[in-house]
Amino acid sequence: MWSCDQILEGLNEAQQQAVRHGDSPLLIVAGAGTGKTKTLVHRVAHLIARGTPPQRILLLTFTRRAADQMLRRVDTLLRQTQAGAGRIASGQPVWGGTFHATAARLLRLHGPLIGLEPSFTIHDRGDSEDLLDVVRTELKLDKSDKRFPKKQTCLAIYSHVVNARLPLEEVLANNYPWCVDYAEPLKQLFQAYVDLKERSTVLDYDDLLLFWRGMLADEQAGRRVRERFDCVLVDEYQDTNRLQAEILKLLRPDGVGLSAVGDDAQAIYSFRAATVRNILDFPQDFPGAQIVKLEQNYRSTNLILEATNAVIAAARERHAKTLWSTRTGGQKPLLVTCDDEGEQADFLVRRILEHREAGIDLRKQAVLFRASHHSILLEGELLRHNIPFVKYGGLKFMEAAHVKDLLAFLRLAENPRDVVAGQRVLTLLPGIGPRTSSKQASSGCCNARNTTASRPIPGNSPKP
Repeated sequence: MWSCDQILEGLNEAQQQAVRHGDSPLLIVAGAGTGKTKTLVHRVAHLIARGTPPQRILLLTFTRRAADQMLRRVDTLLRQTQAGAGRIASGQPVWGGTFHATAARLLRLHGPLIGLEPSFTIHDRGDSEDLLDVVRTELKLDKSDKRFPKKQTCLAIYSHVVNARLPLEEVLANNYPWCVDYAEPLKQLFQAYVDLKERSTVLDYDDLLLFWRGMLADEQAGRRVRERFDCVLVDEYQDTNRLQAEILKLLRPDGVGLSAVGDDAQAIYSFRAATVRNILDFPQDFPGAQIVKLEQNYRSTNLILEATNAVIAAARERHAKTLWSTRTGGQKPLLVTCDDEGEQADFLVRRILEHREAGIDLRKQAVLFRASHHSILLEGELLRHNIPFVKYGGLKFMEAAHVKDLLAFLRLAENPRDVVAGQRVLTLLPGIGPRTSSKQASSGCCNARNTTASRPIPGNSPKP
């Protein structure tokens, strides 16, 4: 066992408390910008440094990339501090990944104990939609009613039922009200879909979690899986669904060695069956759990955090916390109400220009939006005012293929000699590829140039 003092360096008091915590259930309520990832990384490193074998630690994250980054940071931290060097050199890494990736790995190892062949195939979402469509066609559901939900919608409904652990009728009523009348044929479709997957030894993403839960519920298989791990750490716990919560309860029934990190104020994935109840009910689900709150914010000023705290305080049910920062200064945030998106775009452009006149460079101004398509009107206003901009996250509106196609038609109507526009229009015709379109567009342009070859060049005297 090694000294762990170096691993605690650079952490504030609350972070150190979370890192040093023992084996009882732990919930780390981490506000935005409070160093949640850093705390989780140091806790994993601390567990290894105090003697927990890396291969007996399971780190569950929202994305595979997050798991990879955290594990690299754990490795770097241990090497820098010389704590646990022997452990990381042993070649036995921490188990890290998403719920689905971990489920697949465990099912390959222990699936035979519940009758699952380890050679099962995993279908991604596209494959699952296609297989579901095969069943849909066999049952002639698409022919009996032209308004029957498409394969994408059917799979979304099926996935929501599985992950939310709710009856189909309730899911339809709450999330897909336009499909309520199709409850019975959807049940028929889903049963046939499940039967076909079983005959084909195929699992979809939802099956990975279902079979993991089923394996944990089995007396022999569940004991084998639980014996693999001493510590389980879960990131972004506010974004887990009911099925994932059931898996954790079966994996750590008494909560020993379980650490969950999240923030109920950042729960935004309810449309994907995630439920904030998991993080709110953690103390009831795992009696004796200790709650550590990370409240020191390292990103924002107190003026912004005061507004943030006021918004969070309006929640009917929450883990109470007050974000604060040592950073001072800055402007007080404004809440501006606009009647529509057009007025919103106009307001933003006016503010951008006002800031520019006040000496703030355009490159030092940014506009944040939730989804790429929310920027369409703003992009149009920026272009109209000749304000240059760079868009991160998706194509600019004017760069989208369908927009460029339409503009090509308009440009060609305005100028039939435009080679680029002509080539783009030609490729939209059936049976014409890039090579043919390029040849035809260039030929048309050459002919056009020949008809104007005798025109005088500006600045030169015309030839006699």
